[in-house]
Amino acid sequence: MLKFRLPLLSAALLLTASCSSIYMPNVPNTPMLSQQGEFSGGGHISLRGNASVNGAYAVSDHFGVIFSGSYMDRDWEKKDFKHKLGEAGVGYFNTFGPDDNRILEVYAGYGTGSTDRVFRHYDENKVLTGSDLEEVTYTKTFLQVNYSSRKSNTLNLFGQAFPINYGTALRISNVEMKTFMRNSIGQLREGNVFLEPVFFTRMRLSDAFQLQYTTSANFGLNNRKYVSAGNSIFTIGAVFNVGGKKQKAD
Repeated sequence: MLKFRLPLLSAALLLTASCSSIYMPNVPNTPMLSQQGEFSGGGHISLRGNASVNGAYAVSDHFGVIFSGSYMDRDWEKKDFKHKLGEAGVGYFNTFGPDDNRILEVYAGYGTGSTDRVFRHYDENKVLTGSDLEEVTYTKTFLQVNYSSRKSNTLNLFGQAFPINYGTALRISNVEMKTFMRNSIGQLREGNVFLEPVFFTRMRLSDAFQLQYTTSANFGLNNRKYVSAGNSIFTIGAVFNVGGKKQKAD
């Protein structure tokens, strides 16, 4: 029962929280690479409308490259939030365990992003009295460790059995403002380091195609006003892998 309550709690918290930070995390790249020539791609969407795309390619049996991007453009009555983020990295992966069905991946990378926020102010009669515009560009460096398993449990749904597997990642992200303008006036820049533990569940529909649910937390190591923790991840998406090691039947 706890496994079902945790996703529901995450969804409720995400729906009630506001975009309190200029940093909106993207879905970490967890490609589960297994051998040279394998390609992984995926797309994910959050309840707020933050869309992430991921890709990865194994250039050898143990080294791969990854690339990711995310985009969000939402307008509310009192607040608008728009962000863009792109990043790339390189790393090491290895399979181990029974039937090589466990995967360890370590990636490091660099990215750039931007966030625009508009805050509107109303009086007691709901008449607009003013607004604030914040425009931020930033850089991001990250180190990420993924652990996942191709060993599957089985979910019986609509008379069919679907293999379910799980994974986790820990991403350390260093986000530093490049520019910060508020109503066209330069502001003091900020930076922060974030710890982002991530958990994902995949339901395999075929050898190549899986549905993925992702949830995470976001912790800032420094007390900052603008580059702060507060935006976590709760997304539904799909991933596909081609060219990897064949999975044995469960």
